[in-house]
Formats: sequence, C-alpha cells, structure tokens
Amino acid sequence: MKNARVAIVGAGLAGLYAAYVLEKKGIKDYVVLEARDVLGGRIASTIHSGGKFDVAGEGFDLGPAWFWPAFQTDMAQLVDGLGLETFEQFETGDMLLERSSNQPPQRTAGYVNSPPSMRIAGGMFALIEALYQRLDPVRVVTGQTVRSLGISGPSIELLTENAEGQTLSYSADHVLLALPPRLVESQLTFSPALPNELARQWKETDTWMAPHAKYIAVFDQPFWRDQGLSGEARSAVGPMVEIHDASTPDGKAALFGFLGVPADIRSRVSDRELMNACCEQFVRLFGSQAATPEAEFIKDWAKEVHTATVADQRSSGEHPVPALSPISGAWANRVTGIGSEWSREFTGHLAGAIDAVNRGLDSF
Repeated sequence: MKNARVAIVGAGLAGLYAAYVLEKKGIKDYVVLEARDVLGGRIASTIHSGGKFDVAGEGFDLGPAWFWPAFQTDMAQLVDGLGLETFEQFETGDMLLERSSNQPPQRTAGYVNSPPSMRIAGGMFALIEALYQRLDPVRVVTGQTVRSLGISGPSIELLTENAEGQTLSYSADHVLLALPPRLVESQLTFSPALPNELARQWKETDTWMAPHAKYIAVFDQPFWRDQGLSGEARSAVGPMVEIHDASTPDGKAALFGFLGVPADIRSRVSDRELMNACCEQFVRLFGSQAATPEAEFIKDWAKEVHTATVADQRSSGEHPVPALSPISGAWANRVTGIGSEWSREFTGHLAGAIDAVNRGLDSF
C-alpha cells in the first residue's frame, strides 16, 4: 500500500490545479490518480505540425476552448502566472443562420462577445501541460482507475485498477474528487456508503460536455474571412447547431461546430458518417472550399466512459450546485468534491474548476 496525505482522483484541470495549489501551500505529500492514459480530462486538443495531427500540444480544442478573464479573474491570474499566451476568439464579420432545409442560409450581422472570449495559444491542453510541468511527475499516476474508497481507521484506503485488471491500494488522510459528481456517485464505491442526500445530489448533477459532440475541420486558409464572414453560424437543420471559427493565431485555419444530434442517435451511426454530414453542412454554409479539409476530427464526449454515464446521454439543462462534501457522518472532513460542477460561480466552465478547487482547499 502506498501512502499520501492527500489523494486526488482525476488529472483534468481541477486535479492538476489542486496539486499545484497544494505545492504552493507547502503540501508535497499527495498523489494524483488518473484513469486515462493521458492527462487533461475534458480538455483535449489536436496538434498540427508538418501535416501530422495528434492530440495535445498546439492545436484545436476538442473540449472547452474559451474563458473570459474580465470576470473569471482567478482563471486569468493562473493563465498569466503560468506564462501562457492568449488571444481573442475571431468574431469579425457577418454570421450565418440556417433556418430550414428549404431555404438558403441567411447572412446577418455578427455577434461579438463583450467582454471577449479568450483562447490559449496551442489549445487549452497548453494549460494542462504547464501545470504538469510544475508538479513532481512521480506523484501523477495515469492508467489507474479508482474503484473504491473505504475508511480504515484514521485513513482512507483507495483501491485502483489498471487496464489489465491489476489492483493497487493507496492510503490517504483526505481525498479530493476531481471528477464530475455523477461519475463519482456511479463509478466509485464508498464504504461506508455516502449519506443518502449527498449521493442523490451528486447523482442528479448533470456533467458538462458529457452529452455533446464536437466536429473540427482544418483548412489551408480561412476562406470564409475573405467573404466577410466570421465563421459563426446557427442552424436549425444540422447536424451542427452552433459553429465558430477555430483558427489559430499563426494562420492555421479551422471551423468547429457542436452537434445537435442527441447522443443516443449519434451512437447508431459511425464517426465517418457524422463527419461527412458535418462537412456537407460546411459546404452549404461556406461554399465548395469547405468540401476538402486537410483534416477532420470528431469528439463525442458521450462515448467517454471516464466522463459520461448513461444518465448523461441527455442533459436537463439545469445545473444546481451540489454540496462539496458530507457535513456529518464517517466521511465528514475526509472527502471533498473539486470538479467544475461544484463551482458556485462558473459551474461547468474551465474557471469553475479553479473556483471549486479554491473553495475545496480553503481550509488546507
């Protein structure tokens, strides 16, 4: 059994930022346990270098892409403190509205966010890499899925399992849950059980991104800009309902869209069929130049077992903030939720992970 003062379950933004905060507080006796073989959780980016594409590094965001430093000040301070370069989301020009399949797209004045939506150069994964580089890599363990938490005297025993079914156990004084509440409730076994009311709250909390899918097409040039278009579009036809320019600052051009097709229907068709339908929609909106992208990506978060549960296939659209931790009973002061869904101000947003961690670690 391996021992640590604090065990962090999940190595997305919340988990790595929590480890970063602990380091700053002088608490170096921690371990971060991540089920995936890669870091980042719901943050994933592609890379474009010499024609080669892969996840991570510089590229286009398959998960969340924006933050708003004007009012998400803690997030802004973190990004600045890590020395990351940011740039404004491109929104110059007209947008397109696709109201029905019987009408051509309608061109209308574009919408510009104020304050502006900001992106990170290299994709949001650059934030993950910057945090990881400031941690002790020995304390960040990937490929270990936490299966159960049990109270054993003054400590908590965490049982983990790798892809081969081999198990390991860790002992900790406190556990920080850097996962969506619903995923915690559905995939982790607690002994003794969590209080019924707390378990109900966590189970009923929708997971952000979980029901969604995102399509990205990469091109030689942002040809839509030459037409005076921002790359933004809304569609009642689909398959994508919301589209934006995803180009990078150094000239790599891309468009992305959120699919409006429900997850249970998406599961019946292949990714190739979905990508073909999305590419055809880009052609309808932006013209024949959209027919031959350099590369295409689709990320269906509903298929990610370490993100989504069956209950996440369709979102209710309501996101009440659940309790961070039990206030009484055996688990009081022993386990704390720090995922983005626990944020009071920015539930589900990247800044929500920062807010939830700061709340959860306030007493450390």
